[in-house]
Amino acid sequence: MANKFELIPLPIWTKVNTHPFVIAGPCSAEGEEQVMSTVKEIVQHANGKVQMIRAGIWKPRTRPNSFEGVGEIGLPWVKNAGRAVGLPVMVEVANPEHVEAALKNDIDVLWVGARTAVSPFAIQEIADSLKGVDIPVLIKNPINPDLELWIGAVERFYQSGIKKLAVIHRGFSSYEKTVYRNQPMWEIPIELRRRYPEIPIIVDPSHMGGTRDLIYILSQQAMDMGFDGLMIESHIHPDKAWSDAKQQVTPERLGEILNALIVRQPKIPTNNLQPLQDLRSRIDRIDDYIIELLSERMGISEEIGELKKENGLAIHQAERWAQIVKRAVAKGKTGGLTEEFILKFFQQIHSESIVHQSKVMEK
Repeated sequence: MANKFELIPLPIWTKVNTHPFVIAGPCSAEGEEQVMSTVKEIVQHANGKVQMIRAGIWKPRTRPNSFEGVGEIGLPWVKNAGRAVGLPVMVEVANPEHVEAALKNDIDVLWVGARTAVSPFAIQEIADSLKGVDIPVLIKNPINPDLELWIGAVERFYQSGIKKLAVIHRGFSSYEKTVYRNQPMWEIPIELRRRYPEIPIIVDPSHMGGTRDLIYILSQQAMDMGFDGLMIESHIHPDKAWSDAKQQVTPERLGEILNALIVRQPKIPTNNLQPLQDLRSRIDRIDDYIIELLSERMGISEEIGELKKENGLAIHQAERWAQIVKRAVAKGKTGGLTEEFILKFFQQIHSESIVHQSKVMEK
């Protein structure tokens, strides 16, 4: 397919009253009364800032014998709750059977979860089951930080005729323990937006943070970067929830979070901001200089590669690399740069240098 999606504009993605498009609801539908009470309280406390209801019906769990959702019996609970408050509803699907059941119960929107998004086979099966169906589909990022896999999932639905598409950024799994359940890695959805600005990006701070204390912070970060909406898990009694209790908030707290958000403009207004333009021009000049210096550095790396080749030396010299990192980190700290940034930056430079020296070795 081409490098641009020709998506059908969706009014449901439009920001309302300077607020993001918000999807809210319980992690799991546990009972008819629980779903209805939660949804009604969400609408009561959200002051019109929630535009769609969500609830998990089928829950893919890491370990067996965990609560894996109530199944198809819960679909009418969700649909009836949406009707009661006049809002569309969405559920997660992981296979064609889920799709069939959701469509039979008149579910308005479907989403594909992170565990499903990692499998092109599963995505293709779901996409094929939706051929000829006019329904919006939201696709969560795969659990691993693979932008191409995420885009590939979008492409499979697009090629099956689904033109009402959006993505959900819920962060990425990591072996390392961090403050987040799933690391934000904002650079990945930012790159997705650069490539495909027409695809709406919804941020899921509940799964990203893993605790309710981080939901407001992550939601504000999402707004600061100009993303289109939020999907927040809310439960009438979060501490008693059957799944992901720690990351759900009460409907009242949800309303507080939405009221506190500051939504910033993602684009410069047409009247222009000359001071901002001046600062950006300075950054452009510095960026040009950085690129020129990096090009010069790679030229020197190639000369070093020639000397290594003549003297039978390996490309990677561990002792020299350790010296470079130590010196760069110390220098970076004097300029207010974090060690994490310097390390990542120089790792990329080192990788590119290896590429250049490898070409010299292969001549």
